[in-house]
Amino acid sequence: MEEHIMTNEQVFEKVVPIIKEQLDTGDKEIKRETNFSRDLEADSLDIFEVVDKLEDEFDIEVETDDSMDTVGKLVDYITETLNK
Repeated sequence: MEEHIMTNEQVFEKVVPIIKEQLDTGDKEIKRETNFSRDLEADSLDIFEVVDKLEDEFDIEVETDDSMDTVGKLVDYITETLNK
């Protein structure tokens, strides 16, 4: 069985379009330090919908809590989960 390791950058490149589509961010630039609620005006339902799409995309389960408030933290979590 061949393991497929994804880098943090590869995960980020897949996550950003999903966030943009789910949150309808328009031309806003999304960076690792982008905060979901402050910068993207996402509420908990918005974040749930993003996470749901990401779980489907990466075939993983994401356990979110209030500490996962930036794109970078979410990307780090996904990268760590994929590379276990």
